[in-house]
Amino acid sequence: MGYRESKNWKDLLHNIWFFVWEDNSIESWIVNVILAFVIVKFLVYPLLGLLLSTSYPVVAVVSGSMDHNGLSFDAWWEENKAWYEEQGVTKDMMESYKLINGFNKGDIIVLRGVKPENIKTGDIIVYSTDRYKYPLIHRVIEANSQSFRTKGDNNQGFDPSPVDEQQVVGKAAFKIPWLGWIKILFTSVIGG
Repeated sequence: MGYRESKNWKDLLHNIWFFVWEDNSIESWIVNVILAFVIVKFLVYPLLGLLLSTSYPVVAVVSGSMDHNGLSFDAWWEENKAWYEEQGVTKDMMESYKLINGFNKGDIIVLRGVKPENIKTGDIIVYSTDRYKYPLIHRVIEANSQSFRTKGDNNQGFDPSPVDEQQVVGKAAFKIPWLGWIKILFTSVIGG
């Protein structure tokens, strides 16, 4: 490659760099949005999945089934304790669980892969079912050797069917408030 060809490549790369990172045009903004989507979808998300051992490393909460309606834990417990106590779940037990204050529509939950034998009562799992378009994220109320009874904290009772170990996608590690609204709004705009 001669000097002129080398200079042309450098000029081209410089122009692309300028367009993507410094140009303030609408075209540059559109390219940035597309690049961000591609990088997250095809690099970041798969890498997180690999690191966290799950095909769904991050999920957006799209319903209110785990919402505590702005109540403190104590107030929420007073409203719901009868059902939980019938299932053998005490207030002390519930206080030892992760995410005892539930979460809201629009939160993001970071998951990690989990072996079924490591799922116990109180864990929050994400599982797929033919009944719903999106995976569900609910709390385990009963853990057996190969299946789990789950319930959304804001729901009246158990989910309709037990969850078997093949349906489990991951276990909740922590939440990031509000960030899921990006996905919810995006999918509502494109009709997803």
